[in-house]
Amino acid sequence: MEPDVKHAIRQISTKVVYESPYMRLREDRIVRLDGCEGVYSYVDKPDFALVIAVENDGFHLVEQYRYPVRARSWEFVQGALPGLATGDPEAVARQELHEETGITAGAMGHLGRLNCATGMSSQGFDVFVASQLTHGEARPEAEEQDLRRQWFSRAEFERMVRDGVVTDDSTLAAYALFLLRGPFVV
Repeated sequence: MEPDVKHAIRQISTKVVYESPYMRLREDRIVRLDGCEGVYSYVDKPDFALVIAVENDGFHLVEQYRYPVRARSWEFVQGALPGLATGDPEAVARQELHEETGITAGAMGHLGRLNCATGMSSQGFDVFVASQLTHGEARPEAEEQDLRRQWFSRAEFERMVRDGVVTDDSTLAAYALFLLRGPFVV
């Protein structure tokens, strides 16, 4: 008989060992299938939205300095509500797209939901495709003051992926979902 993977680890207790306006670090006491106890620590963050803004057979990307990896990163627009808040994923997607690029989407289609870093974080994200774009002025948050915005042709974006210029896992996973869904009309 196979173990019930949904309950392969049972939580005995949980506590927040660190909290900031952006995340919580939890430490859970657990019991494994064989009955042995242990501790599981993980990052607890609200979900975010990621937007693939499509125009003229290409994509609008943003580039910013990502402190944890000490490098700049080209990515699809992505973000969450401030202060550990949660909200409607499409509303968050529209807000992030406008803040980071100044773009308003006339059509927004939900591609799917993905999880990131499932071994160390509770965070997931919803992927949207934005089209029928209207351009305006970006209003990035203080943390995004170095944000750059640029449109890339699909061929150029794929070259950037192959050459290791685009390394953001959420961007790559979202693009894989975009490709697997086939022609996506929003």
